[in-house]
Amino acid sequence: MINAIAIDDEPVALEIIRSLVQKVPFLNLQAVFVNAFEAKDYLDKQQVDLLFLDIKMPDISGIEFYQLLTQKPLVIFTTAYSEHAVKSYELEAIDYLLKPFSSERFQKACEKAKSILELQATTRQSAPLFLKSGYEKIRVDPQEILFVESAGNYMTFALPDRKILTRLTMAETLAMLPQPGFVRVHRSFIIAKDKVTKIEKQQLHLGTYVVPVGNMYAEEVAGMLNF
Repeated sequence: MINAIAIDDEPVALEIIRSLVQKVPFLNLQAVFVNAFEAKDYLDKQQVDLLFLDIKMPDISGIEFYQLLTQKPLVIFTTAYSEHAVKSYELEAIDYLLKPFSSERFQKACEKAKSILELQATTRQSAPLFLKSGYEKIRVDPQEILFVESAGNYMTFALPDRKILTRLTMAETLAMLPQPGFVRVHRSFIIAKDKVTKIEKQQLHLGTYVVPVGNMYAEEVAGMLNF
């Protein structure tokens, strides 16, 4: 499932995207925003795979907004103005939808995003991570990771034989971990799905470790782990 948000200063445009998303089975529209700065706060805290981003907005353009992001999800620009197309592709946008766009055109853009995310997931699945801890960079195989726990701007990676503390945000950690092998189950925890050894209503066991399941994640976690 691709997690997406939409940003547009026109509520009607957001309702159109809501309606079109319902026809795309692999797309989950997590939130919509008329205020780009509220969207920025959301992106700093949540994992998002794809942005539907309007270009012509009153306080900041969509292009300027995207350039500000540290962790950049895939982006599909939406606009009524064709002159921004070249700049959007310079930013490696997945697609550029000129309003008003059809359901078929929207579906095609989403299929492009799906193909790219699947390729990224395959590539990242086998790639090692290099975690900075103090003055060292420690090589970690993603297959070793049991779970990751956040504490402010630091993350603790729990492995079978050790823990590694590194300075990362939750959003940065979610972006670097191979998908769909990892899932966020709590405000402070990400777990490796294949390392779960026991499932309870409000917590998961990963070997000798117990990780809580947050209320806001419970339904999604239940679906992903089939309980």
